[in-house]
Amino acid sequence: MKYCLVVDLDRCSGCDSCVAACKHENTLNLGVYRNHVSAVGPMGTFPDIEMYWLPMQCQQCENPGCIEVCPTGASYRDEGTGVVLVNQDDCIGCESCLTGCPYGVRYMNPATNTIEKCTLCFHRKNDETWEPACVHNCCAGARIFGDLDDPDSAVSKAVAAAGENVHALQDPASLSPTTVYILSEKIATWQDDPEEVKRYEKK
Repeated sequence: MKYCLVVDLDRCSGCDSCVAACKHENTLNLGVYRNHVSAVGPMGTFPDIEMYWLPMQCQQCENPGCIEVCPTGASYRDEGTGVVLVNQDDCIGCESCLTGCPYGVRYMNPATNTIEKCTLCFHRKNDETWEPACVHNCCAGARIFGDLDDPDSAVSKAVAAAGENVHALQDPASLSPTTVYILSEKIATWQDDPEEVKRYEKK
């Protein structure tokens, strides 16, 4: 199994509903986020201007550097679903995993001195329909969740339908992020250069 998010950037409006839903679902402290949405752009010269919104959260890598560098095994992959998680009881707050993640989507919880991240709302797994809060509350229908290894899943069908409009974040460390972004040229040109994307990220 390979549970992941597919984010349709053609539909994303940058409304931050996913951010608010995540904070509420996980009771996150003020100033703490497990995901964020950045505006990439505007780019180009008037009147040919392009811009899109880029939601960022744990990329659920196939070869996660965070697990490789964790000295206690606190960062691990759930065998049944493939989801990358953090065992809070084993985390010593050494921040090694922060250096192992090139996407900057982990953070230190100052209240517990442990590392936290997006878990795809793993605590909801026992629900009849497992769906992360960000997916459930996306008012634009831009987020899809499911098993990418299942050809009949909603995520697999969305990826197949998108064809050449499927993208992933740049992967210089060969971590193989599984989060899929869909962006068509009619909306904007996908930015492969991480420095170009970083220019526009929310601080």
